[in-house]
Amino acid sequence: MKRAALTSRLMGLLLLAAAYPSAGLAQDMLQPYQLVRSLQLVQDRIAAGDHAAMPMQAKLLEMTDARLRAADAEDFKDPRNFRALLVYGMSGGNPVTVEAAVSRAASDSQNLAIAKGVIDYLNGRPGAAIEALGPVDPMTLPGDLGAFLALVKGSLLATDQPAAALTLLDEAKLLSPGTLVEEAALRRSVGIAVAQGDAARFALASTQYVERYLYSPYASQFADSFVSGVITLHMSVSQDKLADITSMMDPEREKVIYLRIARRAAIDGMSDLSAFASARAEQGRDGNTNQGDPRALLYSSLSTVTSDTIEDVRAKLGKIDRSKLSDGDRALLDAAQAIAGEVVAPPASLPAVNPAPAAAAPSPEPEIAASATDAAGLPPVEGAVSEQPAVAPSPDAAVAAPSASEPAPDAATVLPASAPAAPASADTTDPTDAAMTKTRRQLDLIDQMLGAAPK
Repeated sequence: MKRAALTSRLMGLLLLAAAYPSAGLAQDMLQPYQLVRSLQLVQDRIAAGDHAAMPMQAKLLEMTDARLRAADAEDFKDPRNFRALLVYGMSGGNPVTVEAAVSRAASDSQNLAIAKGVIDYLNGRPGAAIEALGPVDPMTLPGDLGAFLALVKGSLLATDQPAAALTLLDEAKLLSPGTLVEEAALRRSVGIAVAQGDAARFALASTQYVERYLYSPYASQFADSFVSGVITLHMSVSQDKLADITSMMDPEREKVIYLRIARRAAIDGMSDLSAFASARAEQGRDGNTNQGDPRALLYSSLSTVTSDTIEDVRAKLGKIDRSKLSDGDRALLDAAQAIAGEVVAPPASLPAVNPAPAAAAPSPEPEIAASATDAAGLPPVEGAVSEQPAVAPSPDAAVAAPSASEPAPDAATVLPASAPAAPASADTTDPTDAAMTKTRRQLDLIDQMLGAAPK
């Protein structure tokens, strides 16, 4: 109730200030800490899926920046305003504004060290930022400042000290539950857990993210890490656990996630995982199956192209509607059909394998999107927490077309041609040996084709 009352009061003041053409009224009416607190409340609503609050975030950033640029030494005698300045910086604020305001403020040595680290962080100097922030324990600071500092330190240490980074991200979640800080900490924990090979941490962080922040405008960043994690940790994360996590998604997101997993698994030769993910993508929910989706048909066929049921695979490939595939997936389809045709060719002919038809430039994997108005894309780990997301594609545009500026690869990029076999006389060639040689060559070509395909 207290938080709701504070939100209502601050929003009322902001609306009143925004109604005037000048930002001067807002500067007179609100202290920096009030504006920054309002910014945090709006960002937390956005993280929870309220995308309608995004215009208010832009307005608040503008008003807060103006207020901090106008703040003087007297304003910063209130420790809440100096903490607000630091939080603003770690929320993606203007580094020029932060540096100028710090130069006018008088504070204790620890706060000034934090300020130096934040400025280094914002200006892309991670080494200096780690040196300045290293001695500061986020758990000893006021909750709002400590949470952001833990997130920033965890992000800075993610590559060189992943175990320490995970501990700091846990502290960020503990200090600021239900906020943009927790959303970012969970999302980054997923990626670090994958790099560490920690399947238990990966599954836990993924479950918590899907439960709490599936509708965040930054959910596509999570989806990227999640799909990569499933592929990397496929021997440690069971299919049952994967199904448990995806069952918390809505049907469209679940379908797109399984399509992306199926594609990556097929390309990497993980036939069991590809078959499982393809089947789940086709299965659908609530009686709404996706059996006609050409992507699911293609991905489920790739890893079985040399199986005993090759005629069934060829028939399945022949039914795929090419017009509904991206350029990259059409290249995979062409290569798979060429390989399947060679597998069933009579051994006696043993022709040199020709490359598949030239493929267009590879396109990205299917995208996960929260809705047609979702935003996607957080900055790299080194970036600030609240950089503005960009609008993501709608679920209907699950596979984007490639950039027109990208050159189409040579056919050999998709399916390199093997050297023609040396001619052999009919009286010296064993048909069995010829068949085995051909089969080995087909398997090698499949590996080359899948390895060169876009991931």
